[in-house]
Formats: sequence, C-alpha cells, structure tokens
Amino acid sequence: MRRCRRFVILSLAVAAAVASVGASAHAVLLDSTPKAHGALPAGHTQVVLKYNSKIDQARSRLVLVAPDHSETTLAITADGDKPNELDSTADLKPGNYTLHWQALALDGHLTRGDLPFTVTAAP
Repeated sequence: MRRCRRFVILSLAVAAAVASVGASAHAVLLDSTPKAHGALPAGHTQVVLKYNSKIDQARSRLVLVAPDHSETTLAITADGDKPNELDSTADLKPGNYTLHWQALALDGHLTRGDLPFTVTAAP
C-alpha cells in the first residue's frame, strides 16, 4: 500500500513537471495591434504582436494577406528592448485582411497563427 502511494505521488509529480514544460515551450500570443477581428482606419499602421516568451525576431515571420488575396512579407523590426514582440509597419487600404504570423521562441519551438482584421476608410 505504501509503495503504491509513493508510485502514485511520483507519477503525479512527473506528469505535472512534463505539463509545465510543455506549456512554456511555445510562444503564446498575448496581445496585438491590430486586434483579432478588430477594425482600424486605413493608412500607415504599426503592427505589434506581443508574446509570453522571448522571440527570435530574425527567424520569425509576418505575412499580410490583402483583400485581393495577395501576400506581402512584412519586415520585422528587431528590437532588443522588446524581446517578446514582433513589430512591423504596413500601409493599409480599406478591406478585410489576415496577418499570418510565425513566432520562433528562443527554446526552438515554432508557433503559428492567423490574425484577421478589417481596415475601414480613413475619416
């Protein structure tokens, strides 16, 4: 009985340790400009994606899909003072866009996602 209890406790501890390592292994998008499913006015726009961990800015990617389905790879501004961010800019016209992002965490894990948003006519 005592041996079985030790085995169960040890198994639970190992499972918790593995789960915590897996949870911290990927860059999770915490905030963005533009917001997912949000709207912003047409014009020159700052693009900022903030993650829960440091990002390899040089090997991550941002691809903007325009309303006509054309794709543009956005240049990421490397900034050592903002290691958890992917920053760029884009000139946007009204329509529906999607930002495909690919973030490489410093631990080597790659995370991908899509950020749909709408650009409205400038006031």
